[in-house]
Amino acid sequence: MSNPLADPGHGHSPAAWTTVLIMLVGLAIGTVALFLGSWPVVAAGAVVVVLGPIIGWIVSKAGYGVNGPKYSPKAH
Repeated sequence: MSNPLADPGHGHSPAAWTTVLIMLVGLAIGTVALFLGSWPVVAAGAVVVVLGPIIGWIVSKAGYGVNGPKYSPKAH
């Protein structure tokens, strides 16, 4: 069995969590707006979902990705 700290895998970094959180917020905004019938707000939610990976990429390039210098895996 491999050491989990030696192989953190993917999705276990602040950049990945930031991406997922932003996309979930956009999805929630879009879902509520769709239920209420507000199409401009649905479009705004879609824009937030598209911005999630872009912001995650920026955070990753800032050093908070899995192999980034500012990322240190935590023990479980």
